[in-house]
This record gives sequence, structure tokens and C-alpha cells, in this order.
Amino acid sequence: MAAEEPAGRALSVPRLVAAAREELGTGTRRRWPAARALQLAGEVLAVAAGLKPALLYDCGAAGPAELRRYLARLREAGLAPRRLHLLGAQGSVLLLQPGLARRRLAAVLRARPAPFVDVSAGRRGPAICGPAEAEAVRGHLAALLAHLGAAEAAGSGPVSSSEVVPVGWNLCTVVGVLLGYPAAYAFATEEGAENCLALTPLRVFTVQASCPRLKDGLRVQIYSFSIPESLCAELEEVLGAWCEELKEAFSMQSDFVDLCISSEVVSLPAVAL
Repeated sequence: MAAEEPAGRALSVPRLVAAAREELGTGTRRRWPAARALQLAGEVLAVAAGLKPALLYDCGAAGPAELRRYLARLREAGLAPRRLHLLGAQGSVLLLQPGLARRRLAAVLRARPAPFVDVSAGRRGPAICGPAEAEAVRGHLAALLAHLGAAEAAGSGPVSSSEVVPVGWNLCTVVGVLLGYPAAYAFATEEGAENCLALTPLRVFTVQASCPRLKDGLRVQIYSFSIPESLCAELEEVLGAWCEELKEAFSMQSDFVDLCISSEVVSLPAVAL
């Protein structure tokens, strides 16, 4: 195995691209574009740098085994993150920074009111979840927090992995919390994945930063999420606290520069969650 480069040194673009193409590109007809490979490496680095608790891998058919090999290749290329954890749930795979993910779950469990937005299809419009709905979600988050604590205690090596069976969970809400969104969407699971967000004005927040360690001029998208425009005033304190926490985390790392938090209002004919 190649020696790791000191933290902060520029990473080898050809090696990062080859890692994605060779470990994650199997079974696909088209070769991974270099830009896509660098964006994924940048998102992994953002998790490792503590800028977000997790990323959801949805770039292909690769599972935990392929992702584990990919992360090993990133380490060989010089990206030496803190310990990471691969969490499988109903066919989805999330890459977590275990400590940060657990702190995020614990913070949301303490939050009053809970930062969950009910977008069930039967509603006339989105609204903050009521006490009963919020308490049900808290139960799922508490179970996940216990799972991650046990997995971290049992794991070893730079990358650990586990599988959670989310019986009765609303994965959309749980994943939104794990990804570090200030507010997560929730809906009645008995109604399927339908929601009431069609043609609803949504404020879409995007967070980007430059990552000269990967490539000069490369902008990496760290966050992208939406909040109904009608609830932004009600969630103003939550959003403000989230922005301040992100800025503080950004000031404590050196992999990214030029943080930009922007937003725009959109209305779409259909919104998939």
C-alpha cells in the first residue's frame, strides 16, 4: 500500500479518478467522467473534514463492499480522513463520520420543537410536524443513535460498516437528519412517497466551496436542500443556528476555502423525496 501524503497536500487527480472508475464503475456502460469522480471525492472529503455528518451514495449500483474498496483507494491516493462508517438501509448506502453523525442525531432528539416538516399528500400544504408525528420520528432516530453507538464500539480499522433494518421508519426523514439538513421532510408512510409539495414555493439552499487540494478552481457542492418558503420565517432561528454551526466547522478545517451559502425560490410540478 502506498504511503499516505501529509494532510493538506494536493491530491493526485488521476488516482482519484481511477479509484472511482475502477471500484465504482463496474456494471455501468459509460465510463465515469472525471468531473463526477472529483465531485464524489470532494463530498467524501467534506464528510471527513466535518462539514457535514454524512453523504448518501446514489451514483450507481455499487454497495458497501465496493465503497469500502473505493475509500481504501482514496486513502492510498493521499486522502487520509478520520474514521468513517458505511451504513446500509433498504438498499441505500450512507457514508458517515460516526462521531459527528451521532452528535447530529442527539441534537435533533433534544430540539423543541422538532425540525420536521409534514408534507403528507393529504395536507393542503406543508407544516411543522405535530407532537405525535414528531415523537414517532424521535423513536426512529433514538434507535439509529443506539445502533451507531454499538457499531462504532464494535468496529475497527479506518472504515467500519453496518446494516440497519428500518422497520416502520420514514427513511426520508431519517436520512435528511443524517445528511445534516436543518429541517427534514416527513410524510405519512401509508400514503406511499406522495407529498403535497407540487407547485409549492420552495427555498432551495445550496452550499459550495472551493477545494484546491483536489483541483484548482474546483467547486464542490456540500449541501443542497429545500424548505417551504411559507415556513422559512417559522424556521428562521433553526436556519440561523445551522448556518453559524457550518461557518464554525468551516473555520476549523483547511481542505476547503471560499464558502458560499446561497438560496433561490422555485416551484416544481412534482417533487420527489
